[in-house]
Amino acid sequence: MNAMARTRPLLIVISAPSGAGKTTLCDRLLEERSDLAYSVSCTTRPPRGSEVDGEDYFFLSGREFEEKVKAGAFLEHAIVHGYRYGTLRETVLTALAGGDSLLMDIDVQGAAQVRRAVSGASDGDVLKGALVDIFIAPPSMEALRERLETRNEDSPRVIEERLRNAADEMARAPEFRYRVVNDDLEHAWRALREIVVWEASHG
Repeated sequence: MNAMARTRPLLIVISAPSGAGKTTLCDRLLEERSDLAYSVSCTTRPPRGSEVDGEDYFFLSGREFEEKVKAGAFLEHAIVHGYRYGTLRETVLTALAGGDSLLMDIDVQGAAQVRRAVSGASDGDVLKGALVDIFIAPPSMEALRERLETRNEDSPRVIEERLRNAADEMARAPEFRYRVVNDDLEHAWRALREIVVWEASHG
């Protein structure tokens, strides 16, 4: 198992349209790297299935979330599919300051906010130089539609909404330093892994 260079903890931000395979790739990255932890986000959506508060997400009420927004507690926050999501600044800074690397699975809006926070950070800030942002793209919109329909999780109306959102997200892919096309899961995994290994060893 490869270990990340401790000289520069990484803040790995991964974004992708729904159905692009982001979750599978993130899970593999976390399984392989014991030095990488998942950054637990806050959300106002209700838990799904076996999700556990504090492990999968911090589940907050709308009022609780808004109080944290007003207090400036979030590194990034956004509305996705009608619910609010956000990453607590303290969670990220504490991990990086302790030499730990974090993986953030967030949307393109959140990724843009993280970029702004990093670019505005002072030279001595642990955020400076830590960011590695990666966009996972489907090979085409047609392939994405097929994946969304095949997994049989959403209604036709929701699928159309996800595809509209995906078109907007794909248009923002050039904002990311890296872009990985998931046309084949193994190829995409190797590409993602190579990015992280290179970044970790060139801190």
